[in-house]
Amino acid sequence: MMSGYPPIGSYAFLSDCHTAALVGPDGAVEWMCVPRFDGPSVFARMLDRRRGGAWELHAEDAFVTERGYLDETLVLRTRWEGAQGVVVVHDFLAMAPTGERAGAGMAAAHLLVRWARCERGRAVVRSRVLARPGYGVREARWTARDGVLEEECGLVLTGAPEPESRVVLREGESLALMLGYTGAAPDGHPARLLEDTVRSWRSWSARSGYAGVGAKEVRHSAIVLRGLLYDEGGGLLAAPTTSLPEWPGGSRTWDYRYVWHRDAALTVLALLRLGHREEAGAYLECLMRQCGGDADRVPPMAGIDGRPADEESVLGHLEGYAGSRPVRVGNDASAQLQLDIYGHIMDAALAYHEVTGELTGRDNSRLWRVVRLACEQWREPDAGIWEVRGKPRPWTYSKLYAWVCFDRAVRLAELTGEKGLPLEAWRDEREAVRADLLAHGYSQETGSFVQSYGSTCADASLLRVPLVGFLDGRDPRVLGTLDHVQSRLGEGGALLHRYDPECTGDGVDGPEGAFLLCSFEMVSALVLAGRTAEARDRFETLCARAEPLGLFAEEMAPDDGSMLGNYPQAFTHLALIEAALNLDASGVAEELHDWAERGG
Repeated sequence: MMSGYPPIGSYAFLSDCHTAALVGPDGAVEWMCVPRFDGPSVFARMLDRRRGGAWELHAEDAFVTERGYLDETLVLRTRWEGAQGVVVVHDFLAMAPTGERAGAGMAAAHLLVRWARCERGRAVVRSRVLARPGYGVREARWTARDGVLEEECGLVLTGAPEPESRVVLREGESLALMLGYTGAAPDGHPARLLEDTVRSWRSWSARSGYAGVGAKEVRHSAIVLRGLLYDEGGGLLAAPTTSLPEWPGGSRTWDYRYVWHRDAALTVLALLRLGHREEAGAYLECLMRQCGGDADRVPPMAGIDGRPADEESVLGHLEGYAGSRPVRVGNDASAQLQLDIYGHIMDAALAYHEVTGELTGRDNSRLWRVVRLACEQWREPDAGIWEVRGKPRPWTYSKLYAWVCFDRAVRLAELTGEKGLPLEAWRDEREAVRADLLAHGYSQETGSFVQSYGSTCADASLLRVPLVGFLDGRDPRVLGTLDHVQSRLGEGGALLHRYDPECTGDGVDGPEGAFLLCSFEMVSALVLAGRTAEARDRFETLCARAEPLGLFAEEMAPDDGSMLGNYPQAFTHLALIEAALNLDASGVAEELHDWAERGG
């Protein structure tokens, strides 16, 4: 506990692909937004112990002895044991299959279910629904109607006559509490809802036949990613939370309930490699919608429905996790120029079309617009992948992904055979970027690629130089970069920081934890460097540092391994999958080369 707050990594993640709930180790739901991921919270105790609101549920005079997900699901099972009895609680956001065929799809029931069953003896179960709608700005106003409790924000509670209840259960008896969040009365028997939800998740997971390196972690990460995919729009949330700090008490607190286009290639590739073509297609269509129009740039992120991200504001009435302020809603990074996203978009599109052949003429016209924008802008300074809130600069990573943009554009045009495209001009731009990057992004002084032109700062994002096929993984310049990143940014065994905030001057005060995306990307880079044994050791070390529920945040404290930042983090789980697949392909040179060429 930190100032009364449970560790970030101790929360369980529930999802129905419309909203999420985070359940603390004491059984309290401490985060949930309605009617979807990016709506205002009704439970936000993880950001304020007094004002945030929570749904408490526990067995009196008992302790949690087991806690974990049912295999291949996001259904949480908690076992409470006391002197007089044993209670098992299943917590889940209910899902229902949408077809008879295995993996045909699943649909949200818009219902949070908490089902407690006494397995032995006698137990007293207490429930207290302390909803605080609108990010904790007011107390709930419940109205009893037709045997249910209704709240103005759309919550509908069944199973208890009052928001607070105390129920005695004897062996074989159960208590089912259900909270609808769209204004409709909850319906269904808990056993059937549980069965449908388990079947939905397992049916989806069964699409993947992956049984290679890290199979357990990969399959679980895939389920986490599915829980972060918004069904109505196809986009992937970076995380379902806002303002969880990247260092306790610090001000690096951001709202991550948005779709970041830098996730594009990793998302499409992971879904395709694991057999989830339908979700990859829905995600890419969400991405394509951002590429049309006549704006002078593609924004680096969007809302989960494709609309522009909200302007950043501060919720001054909330104290923040462990006193970490400010608590933010919205994200001003949406207004930045981040040139790398053009490369991520083209990388994702090429990979998708190589596998499926399903890009349309309309898709291609939107993609060619992205290439035109890259032609016009790649020489400009920008905010970079890390969204530095200061003066724009020529980030080496941004130039790398400008090269990716032109390279994938040329290859996609050659693949589709479309006529009338300025292919020679794109080839010339590709070579111009390459020459510029090698001349200014590589430092003879450090023997490595560096963070930005003219600097000597290390940046772990440059581990992607071999992963996108810019240079061979055994090139001396790549090996020097791996060594430079490790020596400057390594800490705590297999952990890496993304950069040194002081050297970078990122416009935000205070330290941050080790960055888990980069830590896993070192694994992939080491495989391409031919250092497979070292890569495998790192991978196993990182996986072992996951919380017992198998979830990763954005960052980790190197000293005690505690999770930091928004949670669970899509970027981290994507990099875990990438690292595992690279390790699995390490003995098959051609397959590994293909995988690297596609960007991970």
